[in-house]
Amino acid sequence: MITTTEGVVRGNAGVHFDIPYAAPPIGAARFAAPTPHDPWPDVRDATRPGPTAPQPRRDGFGALDMSVYFGPGWVPGADYLTVNVWSPPEGRDCPVMVFVHGGGFVAGANRAPLYDGTSFARDGVVLVTVNYRLGIAGFLDIPGAPRNRGLLDVLAALRWVRRNIAAFGGDPGKVTLFGQSAGATIVGALLATPQAAGLFQRAIMQSGNGMGAFSPEQAARVTRAAAEALGIGPTVEEFARIPDRELVAVLPALSGLDLRTGGRFDPLLGLSAFSLVLDRQPAEAVADVPLLLGTNAEEGHLYLAPQGDLVSSTMRDVHDTAARAHADPAAVVARYRARLPAATPGELRSAIMGDALFGDGTRRMAAVQGIRYTYEFGWRSSAVDGQLGAAHAVELPFVFDSLGFPELLGPGEPPAALATEVHRAWVRFARTGYPGWPTGETRRFG
Repeated sequence: MITTTEGVVRGNAGVHFDIPYAAPPIGAARFAAPTPHDPWPDVRDATRPGPTAPQPRRDGFGALDMSVYFGPGWVPGADYLTVNVWSPPEGRDCPVMVFVHGGGFVAGANRAPLYDGTSFARDGVVLVTVNYRLGIAGFLDIPGAPRNRGLLDVLAALRWVRRNIAAFGGDPGKVTLFGQSAGATIVGALLATPQAAGLFQRAIMQSGNGMGAFSPEQAARVTRAAAEALGIGPTVEEFARIPDRELVAVLPALSGLDLRTGGRFDPLLGLSAFSLVLDRQPAEAVADVPLLLGTNAEEGHLYLAPQGDLVSSTMRDVHDTAARAHADPAAVVARYRARLPAATPGELRSAIMGDALFGDGTRRMAAVQGIRYTYEFGWRSSAVDGQLGAAHAVELPFVFDSLGFPELLGPGEPPAALATEVHRAWVRFARTGYPGWPTGETRRFG
């Protein structure tokens, strides 16, 4: 039994699931800032995972089963702005780590199998995983509604942590915010959000993009397309009358939108029509907290290998990918070819895609921060007939020190020693602000 500011929750063996940090976002509230949850008069059952944000089912990428990453998809239930908490036995004043999941801003959940916090609790850390609004409810930029509502949800979760985490054995003054992919991009934006000041003392960005936000002009293009697909006007009143199932059903119609404008390229290369909407990129602001950030060596393989495109890509495909992110694609292709003279067209395409989505923005983010530690994860998964490699998301089982995911890691025994090394670096950073290597040096894992 744990008493929170909203009521008592009953968990099981140091694990508490499905604890609300904000009121259910239903009706018009889906397009408003999060508000406090009403107190519950009785003991709340926190022994089972709860509902998830409305989202389309995304089990896989082609031949790759990614259900361990995305979780169960949409588990209906209004009360889904919740956290899961893993606590060390008899813990007191422990460091706290708050994890923000990825999923392209349209999918994912804090209850995905990859995000089990057992190893963190075992090593003296209170681990919190967060659900937040996704897709149209979370990130569509609608006139009359606050921007980046999914980010505001994470901010509300951090405030819940500040109020309540001591009851779970955590130190509210020693909080590390970390995330992967879209979650890492949200972390980067919160570093530059004044309202988040003091809510976390350290941050980790795993394969995020400090240059990944849409401009208001780009976001308006998505809003118009969503309104047209739904047959409504682009106003908050019109969107508020559409039920969640229709908002989710329209998402496929928004994929592949060309968001290139006169002044900007699409930072997500058409892979998602949703991102943060900011006037200023996260990498353009300096944060006064220690930051650990990095990427995987073959990020782009996730978007090519499972679909067969790592093998079938042509040089035309390479040029088309470069054109989505660069003003002079021919020069870009020539530069990558010089750097990777033996690469196949698929490997060139993957390298260009990985840098455009994650690498360039991560390096830019690192360049402007004062105290920052960088890493590169290079262990190669043997999934997808050995082609997946050090792709996007492959580092997650190593961070969580839980390697039982052959869907992502491939057959055979992944190196337990590497999981120990990576996980310990994350825990050490949460505990001390120092992961184990000096600033200015990039630690290579695997």
